[in-house]
Amino acid sequence: QVQLVESGGGLVQTGGSLRLSCAASGRTFSSYAMGWFRQAPGKEREVVAAISRGGGSIYYKDSVKGRFTISRDTAKNTVYLQMNSLEPEDTAVYYCAGSTYSGIPRTRAEYNYWGQGTQVTVSS
Repeated sequence: QVQLVESGGGLVQTGGSLRLSCAASGRTFSSYAMGWFRQAPGKEREVVAAISRGGGSIYYKDSVKGRFTISRDTAKNTVYLQMNSLEPEDTAVYYCAGSTYSGIPRTRAEYNYWGQGTQVTVSS
């Protein structure tokens, strides 16, 4: 079991930045690939970024490439999502997730553990 707790969401204007954090507790953090998902009202939950167990492989959704950066700090058992140049279309609840799959899991079904979510709202 691993417990995930997100923080860092909030309200920001278009063009602003936020950094989301996800603190993991429980089993060895380095055993899990980690991902950030988001879900806007009325839409499916979608993967935004994902990072492999060792951090050597990273995936980004096309619409966030060049704006978002995922990283992990094994010493702190924490994964981050730095979000720059935010747009109203980025407004959603953001979820941190952990996966026992190898590589970079990109689908919701491949993730075993989920945080409670943190709201990100970008005003125009």
